[in-house]
Amino acid sequence: MSDDTPMNPISAESDAKMEPPANKKNKKKAYPAKSKCMDGNEAVAHVAYRENDTAFIFPITPSSPMGEAVDLWSAQNQKNLFNQELKVVEMQSEAGAAGALHGALVSGSLATTFTASQGLLLYIPNLYKIAGELLPTVIHVASRALAGEALSIYGDHSDTMLLRGCGLAMVSSFSVQEAHDMAAICQTATLNSRVPFVHFMDGFRTSHEVNKIQLISDEQLKEMLPYDKIEEHRQRALSPMHPTQRGTAQAPDVFMQLVESSNTHYQAVYGIVEKALEDFGNITSRVYKPLEYKYYGTSQPRI
Repeated sequence: MSDDTPMNPISAESDAKMEPPANKKNKKKAYPAKSKCMDGNEAVAHVAYRENDTAFIFPITPSSPMGEAVDLWSAQNQKNLFNQELKVVEMQSEAGAAGALHGALVSGSLATTFTASQGLLLYIPNLYKIAGELLPTVIHVASRALAGEALSIYGDHSDTMLLRGCGLAMVSSFSVQEAHDMAAICQTATLNSRVPFVHFMDGFRTSHEVNKIQLISDEQLKEMLPYDKIEEHRQRALSPMHPTQRGTAQAPDVFMQLVESSNTHYQAVYGIVEKALEDFGNITSRVYKPLEYKYYGTSQPRI
């Protein structure tokens, strides 16, 4: 952080209730740019705090500062986009955080969490349930080597790569600015697709890198959020007012039909992410594409 004052993720513009901008599709609006020095963890927390109702945390290096930041802002009564404090709960372990995350999503809450390494592995049983039930959420990870013959707090993506079979969409950020931006883009994409996302960055190399970034304002985040999808998510919540049957045991014929029925959601993810990137570029003037080709020393790739 660039000064001694605590970071306030919410500006005065968020005091008003969250309403869709009237000119969302008709006119491109100019937003004032605001820059600040911060690390990758704070850049992600800056967005996650504003776009969620609840966060379930348990400290593990190098993701701990994300949970610490949202916990601090909640204690300071900072408001999110819904004009309320983020409800932050520290559980007894990452397994508890994963279970609480699942329960919050089933209850219609916009929920998130932050983790890394062996902690992420404790999420896996619940991630299969979250993905299978098509519950939209973004799990933010500061990637770190898994402990093998010894413990290491540095290293690789051996933790996030173990999630490839869980049914989550995976997005990686290369820089502090990307970590900030992709946190917002993933939130839009998961709400539109109902497919849960894991957003990860290099532990320490990006999570603790301090850089000057351009912040996404409250109004820009409001412009990106799909309000109709948020309402649909809340309407799907378990409630005695409209009871539904979930968590049943199924024979293979029924089970596999329902597994196959979710493929339409996964097939739509690429297009939804592409649209989210395009909308983000129109709102912030920072352009990302799903696939970017860069050729060095020549105008064409060499085989």
